Amino acid sequence: MSYRVGLSVLAAFLLGLYILFQIATRPPEAPEHQVFINGQILTMNAENQVVDAMSVRGARIDRVGSTEDILAEVTRETIVTDLRGRTLMPGFVDAHGHFPGSGQVVFSTDLNSPPIGSIENMAQLLARLKSAHEARPNDWLTGFGYDDTLLAEGRHPTREDLDQVSTTRPIAIGHVSGHLYAVNSAALAEMGIDESTPDPEGGVIQRDPNSPDGRRPNGVLEETAARQALLKALDIGLTDGIRMTTYAAREYLQAGVTTASAGGMPLGLAKLLGPLSELNVFPQRVALFPLLEEVEAEVLSGEWRPEVLASGRLSLPRVKIIADGSIQGYTGYLSEPYYQPYKGDVFYRGYPSVSREDLFRQVAGLHRQKVQYAIHVNGDASVDDALDAIEAAQQSQPWPEVRPLFIHAQMSRHDQIQRMADLGITPSFFSSHTYYWGDRHAGIFMGPERAANMSPARWALDAGVRYSSHADTPVTPMLPLQVVWSQVNRITTGGEVLGEQQRVSPVEALRAVTIDAAWQVFLDKDIGSLESGKLADMVVLSGSPLEPSDIRELVVEQTFIGGAEVYSRR
Repeated sequence: MSYRVGLSVLAAFLLGLYILFQIATRPPEAPEHQVFINGQILTMNAENQVVDAMSVRGARIDRVGSTEDILAEVTRETIVTDLRGRTLMPGFVDAHGHFPGSGQVVFSTDLNSPPIGSIENMAQLLARLKSAHEARPNDWLTGFGYDDTLLAEGRHPTREDLDQVSTTRPIAIGHVSGHLYAVNSAALAEMGIDESTPDPEGGVIQRDPNSPDGRRPNGVLEETAARQALLKALDIGLTDGIRMTTYAAREYLQAGVTTASAGGMPLGLAKLLGPLSELNVFPQRVALFPLLEEVEAEVLSGEWRPEVLASGRLSLPRVKIIADGSIQGYTGYLSEPYYQPYKGDVFYRGYPSVSREDLFRQVAGLHRQKVQYAIHVNGDASVDDALDAIEAAQQSQPWPEVRPLFIHAQMSRHDQIQRMADLGITPSFFSSHTYYWGDRHAGIFMGPERAANMSPARWALDAGVRYSSHADTPVTPMLPLQVVWSQVNRITTGGEVLGEQQRVSPVEALRAVTIDAAWQVFLDKDIGSLESGKLADMVVLSGSPLEPSDIRELVVEQTFIGGAEVYSRR
């Protein structure tokens, strides 16, 4: 998923800085001294120490210990919080997502199916769009989150379907994976896509086989073919950019997320996030991963200056390469064919978004310039290409400090996990997949055997590979406790256990959304665990995530960033 704010809005943004500064709410300040006592405090330090009290001075943690010891430091000015047995733990770190993408609901139409949304068939989808068409007279009518496999018709909306909403206004709706778009005839015309338009490298313009020459675009665009639609549909203005960001920030705080991730963020919006952070429009720390394709010339020439974007609480730890697509979109690149043949093709394995040759060239250039990177890989063939590219780069451009990140690594095989260990690669697994798509991965896309080892966290731990887990929001809702629960239980929406052998313990799952996620974005010296000297980014939960009850039922009652309370359920 990606979002773009046109560069033209920057001038308007700068002119409005003074006004925004005047109306921006001052961030809450951390008390000079506060202590938390009588609780279960999960430090997430190297020993996974659990204590019952903690002292915080200003923005940073003073020390942890027993309630008796910490109470000895209390003075008249100290703010004392009695946890009454509740759990205090590090704030959740969003290892990979697309902040502030979940806020697109303020200007776009939610087309998700259960269990996320309510759309069950094409008629409901079109009715939802018609209502939005009447309510929002924007240039483009947009939607997000539709899932062809959960619609009763079992197919993507076509240009003919969307033309029923409007034949004159461009319409573009995003697939739930974020890797495909369905558009109407007006959108195709505005983008200049017709029978003569070739498929772009790394993408497909789907065609209507019943058209006279079999070349007429049917309105469904895959991968690189879909990016033009995405950028046009989400070329939003300053007002919507701020509305989207504030909506997402509030949602993340309620879920206990103190550090967000903006993966694959185009430069237009990236250039706004720093100033918005400076103005305290959102309080979270944000790790930004710009798309390499947008900065490739500067990066590979050595002219790249990430500090230009990194301001406020915004850091820029990596650039991102999208090497393949989505398993549920049939665009993930596999070594063996999909379980249920795609369009009757029993040999179909998906395809790479970046050719193997280009991937080798890009990774070698990143090593030469010492720029840390993340590679989106879903299918195991794409994982093979990325492993080979990194191994070749390390041989030709040795870089001991490199810490490559594989985003999703969803269908990684056991032998590939061992190669990750050998090459010092860290994966971030889309663990919520086992819940939201597990049944369909087993029955449609991968088959039972391969699906049982998707997001193979236990293999990673056994191989000594440090990993994180994520929700890929807005692909799935920002629910860190759902991510933890999915790692621990691996239960699908249909109630089936998918790959019991890949389960991990609650502590291991919690580390994957706190300290290990912080380590992946090079922030672990300051956040991710509750230790003396670290920033007091933390959450109070209604109960213990270490207990065998349903972790998802726990409630985030308070969220703190730098010792300041930024959310309270009270």
